[in-house]
Amino acid sequence: MSKDRKYLYYRAYLIYFGFVIIMIAVLYSTFDLQLNGPGVAFETKEGELPTRVADRIPRMGQILDHNEVPLVTSITFYDIYMDPTVVEEELFDQKVGALSQGLHRLYPDKPAYDYERQIRKARANGVRYLLIRRKVTNEARKKLRKLPIFELGQMKGGIIDNVEVIMRKKPFGNLLNRTLGYYKINDDSDTLRVGIEGAYYDYLKGEEGKEIEQRISSGWKRTGKIIKDAVEGADVVTTIDKEIQEVAHSELEKQMIFMDAQHGSVILMEVQTGYVRAVANLTKISKGKYAENFNYAIGHLEVPGSTFKLASIMAGLEDERFKITDKVNASGRYNVGGDGMSDSNHGMGYGVITIQKAFEKSSNVILQLINRSYRNDPEVFIKRLEQFGLTEKLGIDLEGEPRPKVSKPGDENWSALSLPWQAVGYEVMQTPLQTLAFYNAVANKGKFVRPLFVEKIKRHGQVIKTFNPVVLNSEICSSHTLQILQRCLEGVMIRGTGKQLKSSLFTIAGKTGTAVLRGDGGYRNNTEAKAYQASFVGYFPAKKPIYSCIVVIARPVRAYYGAAVSGTVFAEIANKIYASSLQYHRAINDPRNPLATDVPSFKSGQSKDLTYLLKHLNVRYQQNSSSEWVQSDTTDQRLQIQRKPILDKKVPNVSGMSAKDAVYLLESRGLIVRLSGKGKVVHQSLTPGSALVKGQLIHIKLN
Repeated sequence: MSKDRKYLYYRAYLIYFGFVIIMIAVLYSTFDLQLNGPGVAFETKEGELPTRVADRIPRMGQILDHNEVPLVTSITFYDIYMDPTVVEEELFDQKVGALSQGLHRLYPDKPAYDYERQIRKARANGVRYLLIRRKVTNEARKKLRKLPIFELGQMKGGIIDNVEVIMRKKPFGNLLNRTLGYYKINDDSDTLRVGIEGAYYDYLKGEEGKEIEQRISSGWKRTGKIIKDAVEGADVVTTIDKEIQEVAHSELEKQMIFMDAQHGSVILMEVQTGYVRAVANLTKISKGKYAENFNYAIGHLEVPGSTFKLASIMAGLEDERFKITDKVNASGRYNVGGDGMSDSNHGMGYGVITIQKAFEKSSNVILQLINRSYRNDPEVFIKRLEQFGLTEKLGIDLEGEPRPKVSKPGDENWSALSLPWQAVGYEVMQTPLQTLAFYNAVANKGKFVRPLFVEKIKRHGQVIKTFNPVVLNSEICSSHTLQILQRCLEGVMIRGTGKQLKSSLFTIAGKTGTAVLRGDGGYRNNTEAKAYQASFVGYFPAKKPIYSCIVVIARPVRAYYGAAVSGTVFAEIANKIYASSLQYHRAINDPRNPLATDVPSFKSGQSKDLTYLLKHLNVRYQQNSSSEWVQSDTTDQRLQIQRKPILDKKVPNVSGMSAKDAVYLLESRGLIVRLSGKGKVVHQSLTPGSALVKGQLIHIKLN
C-alpha cells in the first residue's frame, strides 16, 4: 500500500471516529438535559421520578401614590394543567363529557369535543401534565375548581392549578407611564432602569426562594415542597397624588389636542418639601392622539426662553449692577454685537419703563441691560448662575437627568452674543424640572430643595425607609432680592403678560415664556417655518405658596405665546386643586368663624372607616372605644367616638348607619333585609336586642 493511500485511510478513520465522538457527546447532553433540566437535580432511588431545586420567584412590590393608591401592582395569573391518569376510570368515563362542556362554557374559543378528545388522548398516553389554559385569573380558577371531576381536587380530580404567573399591571393605563417606568434586561445582559420602578427595583424585586420540582413526562412541575420561602418585594410609596395627577394629565392633553402641539409636560411640586405631586408627559402620535413615550419633564434639555429672565434679574440685583426701579428704554428692538431681538409687540416697544415693568411685560430690553452690566466681566454673571443652582444636575434618584448646558467664557462657542442671549434664555438649556426647582426656591423663601418622587418604602405595612426633604442650598440669594422678585412675579399676573390668568379666589405668582426652537438656521433663523415652545412657571397661592408648577408645550400650531398656550393649563390645574383642597379654605378651620365651633355629627359605622374620614378631613375627635362598630357623641360640644353595642345572637341596632353598613351587619347574621329611602337608618322592624332567628325578614327605613 502506497504512503499516499495509507495517509488517506488514516484521515478517513480519524474523521469518522471524530464524528462518532461528537454524536455521542451530543446525545449524552440531550439525554441529560431532558432528564435533569437546567436546575440542580437530585439523585433518586430506582423507580422514583427525578427532582431538582428551582427558584421560587417572589411577587414584586407595588408602586403606590401618596395616599397609597396602587399605580403599579403585580397581578397573579395561573396556568391550569390536568393529570387525567389519577381519575378513576368509571368516574372519568361518566363525567369527562360534562367537564369538557364546562370548559367550553368558560372558554368558548374551543368546542367541547376538542377538550374531550384532548383529555382522553392524554389519559390514553399516560400524560400527567396536560395544559388546559394559561394565564387564568383567580376568579376563573375558582370556577374551574367547581367543574365536574376538577371538583375532587388534585389527587382525585387531576386539576393542577398552583402554577403562578405574576405580571406587572398599571391600573390607570397611560397615566404617569414614563415616570413609573420599568426594569428590563436586554439581550446583551445590559439593564434598563427607567423611572421609579427602575430606580427602586432593588426594593421592589424581593428575594427569590427555593422549592423542589419533579420531572414528569411532559416537563418539570412543582411539588409544593419549599426549601426557602420567597420574600415579597417592598412597596414604594411615591410622592405622586393620583387625583392631582389626573387633573394635570387631562388638562395638558386637552390643550395639546386643541393646539395640535408636538409634545408637552407638566410638573407640580410641593413648595416646602420638593415632593412631586404630578408629572405628565405627552407626545403626539397622530392627529388628536397623545401618549407618554418620553419623559420630557426630566430628560429633555431645551432653551427656557423668557422664564430665564428671573435668574438674570436676580443676578443683577445681587451684584448691585442695577435697582429694580431703574429706568430702561424699551424701544422694541435691541441690537447687540451686530445682531438683535425684538419684543413680542412687534417692535412697538414700551417706552421708558422701570426694570420691574420690563420684567412684567417680558421685554427683551433685559438682554441690553445684562450685557451693559456684565460685558466686561461675564464670568461674574455665570458665577451667579452657579450659585442659583442652574448649572448642575438636581441629583434626583430617577435616571436620565442631563446636566444643564450653560456657555461660559473660554468655551469654543462663546461669543459677544452669548451673554445677552443668555440673559433672555438662549445659549442656555435646561429641563422643565430644573427650571421649576429654581422657581420653587423663590417660592420657598430662597431654600433650594431637591425634587423627590418617593416618600417611603414599606414592607408588610411597616416603613423601612423614609425619604426626607433634601436642601441643596439654604439661601440662593438675599432676602431683600427675594422679596423684590416675589413682587415682580406677582406683578406679571396683575399688570404683565399673565394678567388674563389671575384667579378671583387666590393669587398666582409666575412668569410666561416663549422661545424659538432651534432650526437648521439656528435660533436666529428668520424663515417663516419657525417653531416655538410656550411655557409658564410659577406658584400658588402667591402669599403663602403650597405648590409650584411648570407647563411646557412644544411646537403648538394655533398660538405660541406662553400665557395663551401653557398659562391656561397652569390656571386650570391651580383652580381645580384649589377647589378640591381643604387646606386652602382657611375660613373653614378658622376658630373665629362661628361655623368652626359647630361639632359635626356622622353616621354610625365601622371604626376604621370613620376615623380615616375624620383624619382625612382634619376634624378633631376623641376616640373612647376600640370596638369595630362605633357611634358619635357630641353632648359636651366635643366630637367623641363611642362604642356601639352589637350583641352576639341578638338583632343588631343599626340606627344611624348607612345602608351599606346596615345591610352588611344584618345579612352577616343571617337576616333577610328589605330597605326603603336613603340617608341613614331611622327605623328597623325588628327590635334591637331581641332574639335573632336566621332567615327572618327585617325592614329598615332610611331618611
